[in-house]
Amino acid sequence: MIRTTFGAVVAAASLLLLAVGSAAGSPGQHGPLTGHLIGTGAWGNIEFVSKLRVHDAEPDVIADLTIFKNYAYLARWGGSDCAGPETGGQTSPDGGAYVVDISDLANPREVGFIATSQDTLVGEGMQALTLTTKSFSGDVLVMNHEQCGKNGKGGFSLWNISNPLKPVKLSEHSGDLTTNGARNTPHDTNQYHSAFAWDAGDRAYLVATDDEEGADVDIFEITNPKKPTLASETDLNQYGIQQPELGLTDSFLHDMVVKEIGGRFIMLASYWDGGYVLLDVTNPSSPVFLGDSDYAAIDPEVPTSSSEGNGHQGEFTLDNRFAITTDEDFSPFRLNVTTVDGTFRGAPGSQTTIAQAEAVSGTTIWVGRACPGDPAVPAAPSGSGSQIAVVERGLCFFEEKAQSVLAAGGYEAMVIVNREGADACTGVFSPSLQSAIPTIFIGRDKGFAMFGLPYDQAACADATPQRAPIAIGTTGDPVLGVSSQFDGWGYVHLFGVNLGSGSATLTELDTFAISEANNPAFATGFGSLSVHEVATDKTDASRAYLSYYQGGMRSLQIQCSNPGDRTTCRLVEVGGYLDPLGNNFWGIETFTRGGTTYVAGSDMDSGLWLFKRKP
Repeated sequence: MIRTTFGAVVAAASLLLLAVGSAAGSPGQHGPLTGHLIGTGAWGNIEFVSKLRVHDAEPDVIADLTIFKNYAYLARWGGSDCAGPETGGQTSPDGGAYVVDISDLANPREVGFIATSQDTLVGEGMQALTLTTKSFSGDVLVMNHEQCGKNGKGGFSLWNISNPLKPVKLSEHSGDLTTNGARNTPHDTNQYHSAFAWDAGDRAYLVATDDEEGADVDIFEITNPKKPTLASETDLNQYGIQQPELGLTDSFLHDMVVKEIGGRFIMLASYWDGGYVLLDVTNPSSPVFLGDSDYAAIDPEVPTSSSEGNGHQGEFTLDNRFAITTDEDFSPFRLNVTTVDGTFRGAPGSQTTIAQAEAVSGTTIWVGRACPGDPAVPAAPSGSGSQIAVVERGLCFFEEKAQSVLAAGGYEAMVIVNREGADACTGVFSPSLQSAIPTIFIGRDKGFAMFGLPYDQAACADATPQRAPIAIGTTGDPVLGVSSQFDGWGYVHLFGVNLGSGSATLTELDTFAISEANNPAFATGFGSLSVHEVATDKTDASRAYLSYYQGGMRSLQIQCSNPGDRTTCRLVEVGGYLDPLGNNFWGIETFTRGGTTYVAGSDMDSGLWLFKRKP
């Protein structure tokens, strides 16, 4: 998950399909060139019900979904052409929501599409709910917005779906118009990676993840959904949730849910390297920090590795005694980069295979931020040996930086140095981009050392980020070599929740990963085997379901050897589904019909899949 602009990070883990290696793939719904884990259908307590392939299905086109009453709404996220196809002289919108009638679960039907603006996508902010306030009564669809081209718009949009066949726009591209206190120019709203709304009685609210700045917990009042107003914005890093001793400083909001518990509205915020945070948002204008989780020094699923962070998404169980959360990790390897100053941690770009990363060596050249409007990236100096362009993270998309480096010519690899800011500095993650240049991401401290500069952590974390004081064209220490270390894919946490009046705790009880995720033999060639999202059961406090990308859908049960002692509780897989032609599940939701639990999954490459939980 990448934050692509200055002061913000959108989770690189959530951008399209991030493969770490090539492999022969399976035929069928996903095409012949993409590696996938292959299954045999349903097992355990899961029964396949039906599926629907949307009319314009293609790889990576679908993101999240929500189920509401007799309809499913699937986010249109990707597609082969961000600019959209030309139809009748008009450019088609790129994102939006597919509307699917599921009144007959055995025969779902695509019945509509709610389009966004051009170059504007919908990702993890798909939600539907009923609002009954002093200003509005009806059913509302929430959509977040991120940009995929020059005409893209940010913010969030609200639609009246009281009649799903005739949706009515309530408000569009609402959101924060400032970045770090300054009014945006032009006056565009910031991008939002996710959004979540709740009805608080006479009033209603929505929280969204601000991709553009450190104060990224943006809460809006939507009592009148035609006129959302900003209630508060908060940077949770002020509460010391980072763990710099583990290198977990790339800390930002990725996703969140809000639930009424004991008469209070409690937010469970997933804060990437910061972990999972509990906030009391009963007064949305003044959120109260209650507590957060910490990562163990040693990865509980791969004991040969330190913890990586990657807090992605979570939900409370039905009885609120537990929270189940997902750490998303698209790279099952970490890199060890060696210079004359020693060996330190790096991460490969999403388009970079481990073999390509391990081949990176040569002279480093500082080329600045490499953004449109910045000084041009100089051509690589002539002479023998490989030349590596070293760019600074910030302001523009990683893809734009790569294009600038490629346009300059002569560079055989690119190293990205983290920017300043409390949610960056020494943090390391896998940047998402597609350009065919091997890419490695490193911390700011290591980048400074590479160019012989002293590093000051306090200055780096200051609220007024600055560019690195390195002249463009400066030669740094050479990269002597790169090696890799297997550290597994993303996995699942089980926390015990203890809510006090002014504080709260999240006590880690167990973790879970599918077996292939911790097996180096499945590190390449089988697609992304990271967990993505969790949905808890609406009728059974012990049940939950996971979307596991190419690992399929998994059904979990909380099993306790002593039900009165939560420390004896564990996550146990009791069922699941993986198609013989492979799956690629992004979203997962639960709903009930006639007392039976159903599970809906959004397959990125096809559409809607429906399952039933067996007794």
